Amino acid sequence: MNKKILLASLIATSSILMSVGVARADESLSPIPKISNEWTIDVTPYVWAPNISSTLNYKGQYLNTADVSMNDVISNLKSGGMIAGEAHYGSWGVMADLVSATLQKTGTTSVTPASGYNFRLAMKPTVQQTILTGAATYNLLNNQNANVDGLLGVRWISITATLNLALDGTNYSLSDSKTVSTVDPIVGFKGRYRIADSTWYVPFYADIGSGGGTTNLTWQAMAGVGKTFEKWVDVALVYRSLYYDMSSSKTNGAGLLQKTTFQGPQLSATFHF
Repeated sequence: MNKKILLASLIATSSILMSVGVARADESLSPIPKISNEWTIDVTPYVWAPNISSTLNYKGQYLNTADVSMNDVISNLKSGGMIAGEAHYGSWGVMADLVSATLQKTGTTSVTPASGYNFRLAMKPTVQQTILTGAATYNLLNNQNANVDGLLGVRWISITATLNLALDGTNYSLSDSKTVSTVDPIVGFKGRYRIADSTWYVPFYADIGSGGGTTNLTWQAMAGVGKTFEKWVDVALVYRSLYYDMSSSKTNGAGLLQKTTFQGPQLSATFHF
């Protein structure tokens, strides 16, 4: 009987010690990176499903026809890939982010010219975009609860907007396409804020820039919530917005495409090496 009691006590004690060890391990797990004089690399594949709204200019008329909802992005995505990466040594680092996708939507709209007759136009706007952001970073704040990096870099975007129109009931149709490619300097910041000394955190990012030629203004922002599961991986869900305001002058390469907004949820997993 005493042996049984002793054995039960040992098992209970071992369980308690294991629980304490797990608790201590959880307490030591932090979503805030530590600055060290060693190379660290983060790779982040992600899925971003934004609503896309593009204002098109055809023959001097503005057409808000290239509107693609998040459901349309999922159902009408022809091809795409999204990945980001960072490398740090001490307070300095570099980052890159790539988004590539081809989207297409079909629909009809009513047009009433001055004659008073009502016509139906069949439309098929297509948006093909590749967005590459690269920047150098420098740590501005690092403690147990927060990490903030300043960044200075460029964003390259290539967007091809194609608008196909057909007048219902007739053989009349027309098509126009324009490709915009521009590189714009950007400045901004990014980081994480730890929630209540836990493994949960708030990721955030913001930048702004302008090319002064094709681009009047571009900005990007995101924020959400994330959780570190192990030292080598964490997962985040954020809401991300990217905006471009292009010049209407055809002489600088814009013309057809005017303003484009990408905004929607993004789910990512970051692997630390």
